[in-house]
Amino acid sequence: MNHQLVKNVLCQIGEAVCEKVISSLKEQSIEVLSSVHKEAAADTIYQIDKDVEDIIVPLLKTNVEKLGGVFLLAEGIAEETGGLSLPDKEGNININLIMDPIDGTRGIMYDKRSAFFLAGAAPAGDIFKALNEQSVQSRKGTLNDIEVAVMVELPTTRSAYSDTLWAIKGVERGRRAKHLDSGKVSPMPLKPSSAQTIYGGFGQISRFFPPGREVLAAIEEEMLLQVFPDVEEGKTIVFEDQYISSGGQMYELLVGHDRFIADIRTLLNKKLVSENKKKGHICHPYDICAKLIAEESGIILTDPFGGNLDAPFDLHAEVDWIGYANESIRNQLEVPLQSAMQKYGLI
Repeated sequence: MNHQLVKNVLCQIGEAVCEKVISSLKEQSIEVLSSVHKEAAADTIYQIDKDVEDIIVPLLKTNVEKLGGVFLLAEGIAEETGGLSLPDKEGNININLIMDPIDGTRGIMYDKRSAFFLAGAAPAGDIFKALNEQSVQSRKGTLNDIEVAVMVELPTTRSAYSDTLWAIKGVERGRRAKHLDSGKVSPMPLKPSSAQTIYGGFGQISRFFPPGREVLAAIEEEMLLQVFPDVEEGKTIVFEDQYISSGGQMYELLVGHDRFIADIRTLLNKKLVSENKKKGHICHPYDICAKLIAEESGIILTDPFGGNLDAPFDLHAEVDWIGYANESIRNQLEVPLQSAMQKYGLI
């Protein structure tokens, strides 16, 4: 796999998606963009999602010969057939690609907050073998197979800039900002917070969808009580930002805005089901497919039990993840968080 070529192609696709999203926001009403196009197996596909899907496959096809063939797993694209195989002239598939064309649709379709294009690429090897254009048989790969990751900010119409971030495993990571009017590109730092404590900073447990938000809030309260038992009355310990986008949450860690994120909705759902209650929406592998950028930047990503964060290379698995800006934040929060999750029946 030509890592630099893959990075460049994914950046090109992500930036084309950015242009399309901005165009759609300017040309169509909120009512149109927020209308439901279809209900996919993993998530709801809105009209703004459909607008960008139509440009991704042609751009990939343009680059297939250079890339050596691609197998694509993407939210909303060929989900019914298990993915899209785009072999080169010799029939080769060299790259396995997982993608979320718009992560954070619910925020951007109302022109409210940036969404993100997310993509991760892994060497194919024998992972995927095309049987025909409609059917693909695969062995189980994981997100830890990814060697190139890209995320591109899809900003609101009131924004002046869009960020592009990338990482090549063990080689490089980077961030650049593009001025949306002039097209000028400027390098930007990737610098997670070096703060030694969460006190006075942003950090939160994700609870932007019902049901069960009261349980997640109680866990967060219990965690903070254990970490700061003697805080002065009336003092603000920590701030929260319920960003309805896993990519957006990762971005906030990457640029130093947030110090801690925990998305434990899968564990919450298991508790709800055990109580004969309806479960809610969760995170999927494509929502964190650009996690390599965070890992290469020094952010600590774990599962809810403190183990290595990984997920199947597919569209439907349920994923919980926790992000700490640095080791000091992890040392401060991990044990109290797990204690609180145990107290409220998640582990």
